[in-house]
Amino acid sequence: MSNSNNLDEQPIHIVLVGNPNTGKTTLFNTLTGQNQKVSNLPGTTIEEKKGFFIEDSTKVNITDLPGTYSLYPNGEDEQITTQFLLNHNANAIDAILFVADASNLERNLLLYTQIADLGIPTLIALNMLDMLEKKKIDIDVSQLSLSLQSLVNPINARSGKGISQLKLAILKSKMAVQRSFFAPTEEQNKLIAFNSETGTPYYKWQSFFSKFKSNELDNEYLTIFKEIVPFSDKTIADETSNRFNIIHEIVVESTLKKEFNKKSITQKIDSVLLHPIWGFLIFFGTLFVIFQSIFRLAEFPKSWIEALFTWLTISLKDTLPDNTFSQLLCDGILPGLAGVMVFLPQIIILFFILALLEDSGYMTRVSFITDRLMRKFGLNGKSVIPLIGSMACAIPSIMATRNIENKKDRLITILVTPLMSCSARLPVYTLLAGLLFIQNTSALIDLRGLLILAMYIIGFIVALLFAFIFKLILKQKQKSFFVLELPDYRLPKWRNIAITLKLKTKDFVFNAGKIILIVSVILWFLASHGPSEKFDAIATKYSTYNGVDKELKIQSEKLEASYAGMLGKSIEPAIQPLGYDWKIGIALITSFAAREVFVGTIATIYSVGNTDDKSVISGTLAKQTNAQTGEKTYGIAVVLSLLVFYAFAMQCISTLAVTYRETKSLKWPFVQFLYMSGFAYLMSLIVFQTLK
Repeated sequence: MSNSNNLDEQPIHIVLVGNPNTGKTTLFNTLTGQNQKVSNLPGTTIEEKKGFFIEDSTKVNITDLPGTYSLYPNGEDEQITTQFLLNHNANAIDAILFVADASNLERNLLLYTQIADLGIPTLIALNMLDMLEKKKIDIDVSQLSLSLQSLVNPINARSGKGISQLKLAILKSKMAVQRSFFAPTEEQNKLIAFNSETGTPYYKWQSFFSKFKSNELDNEYLTIFKEIVPFSDKTIADETSNRFNIIHEIVVESTLKKEFNKKSITQKIDSVLLHPIWGFLIFFGTLFVIFQSIFRLAEFPKSWIEALFTWLTISLKDTLPDNTFSQLLCDGILPGLAGVMVFLPQIIILFFILALLEDSGYMTRVSFITDRLMRKFGLNGKSVIPLIGSMACAIPSIMATRNIENKKDRLITILVTPLMSCSARLPVYTLLAGLLFIQNTSALIDLRGLLILAMYIIGFIVALLFAFIFKLILKQKQKSFFVLELPDYRLPKWRNIAITLKLKTKDFVFNAGKIILIVSVILWFLASHGPSEKFDAIATKYSTYNGVDKELKIQSEKLEASYAGMLGKSIEPAIQPLGYDWKIGIALITSFAAREVFVGTIATIYSVGNTDDKSVISGTLAKQTNAQTGEKTYGIAVVLSLLVFYAFAMQCISTLAVTYRETKSLKWPFVQFLYMSGFAYLMSLIVFQTLK
């Protein structure tokens, strides 16, 4: 690669197109060097991504479009790609880089022939040749290139093989000319004749068809369209059949299978992982390992982070003068940040294991084996991908529902996805699990891990319950179908895992950190300030008191008299039946910004009330007692009530915002908030009143 500053004045603009699961995003990362998410799951590339590279003093801009199987779109992600390509002149596309999976060539070439017929210069990156070697199949690249009349570049996007040659080919891509595959019917020809746009016959047909499907045709042309081509699935089916006949002949001429009747490694593994019984048992066993690892492996780094923040707070208090700034820093900002950063090791471990499962191809199998179950609840197998993805975050998972073709299935998936326990709940679960199992009773099995696994399973069960309810309530005319490609198993690519970890961790730390910092500062102010007459009265009350607990008593009474105390007490009547006091009420309110803020809020509140206690947060909470009853504030009934509340309540403004964006209606975020929060309150009430 050349990094010369003497770049050509006109850069080349190319678009990366291909079926889902062909390694398209991996190639994008390799070409541009940008840190993008790479996943072995269909539908991961939901939105276009942009990047560039420089070769021989020429800048090449790349747009990575969502994966699609055809220019006749079924889902929103396919619609994005189709519209972008049909508007190639407006989007200033110089050429298309078509990424094809060499091990599924016939299926991939259907989309290629459609794109070639649009008249856009196109070259082919033939990826995953390593999969062919395992299947004992050879492809004659020269013959394939000759038959398609297009430049075919064999590559391995994961290892980087053939990338240098591909970059050189891209520089000449604007001059590419390929054969036509479109054989229009008599009706299509008549319609094409009415289209005065500049372009190939297939472009004119697709332009008409696209506008017809999106209700954008003028009345004059709409009448012509309906008269000439009475739309039916047969029109598309005939065209597709003709294309596959041509493609089949080309592939047969270009491939040679060396070995027959030998079961592949993927087939052998799938005979176990796709088994109706063993498949589910292995899936739940995998979840068990994940949540045991979250605690066992994270124990040491978690204690180091706790020690670091404790040392930092003590050092700053000893060094800085006792003024407003030092109080803000030591009692507001640091406790809030520590309350979330201490759980970062668990978050990283969760993301790491999920990334391994995605990159290996296992997550797609989970979708396959759960499809039959999902359909009974108004979903389909593709719904499992967003549901499982929500164990990390509901926001990208809701966006990932765009590859669910059926509108009702997609809407139900959006509505129930936030019920899955996301990474933002993990700090809350971990804190509360620590209160229940301060002394772990088993050397082999961490009881906290079992509890959190149970919370994830409960979230999944409740998501299915509400999916079934929505299935009965919502009506639809569109038929539901499930098409899912099972990729070959691959060893995870560590660079992809590293990229995923970096992006996920950065997103968690910085996005949560911004909210936590703001909330911590506000909480510190609210908890350390209040009506001056009340604070003065407290100072006067203890002016002659000389007990060793004087400072703690003053702090406690000031907190209760503070603005934070007033806010918490205002909602206390509503939450008291759940076992919560006004301090917990403050944390519930701030959690609507983001669930993980609960931990920072609790840390901030109790550092104000007990500034000399430097033990872990759970240890501090375990010592708290109810001033009226003398019982533990965080007894078993309260802790379980909180666990249930945070498992089901909608406490994420960002999730509501993305639901609105995806549904384009305020109705569904409102429904989502109402049913989740109402159900959370009801279940928490039942748990506390039963166990108190």
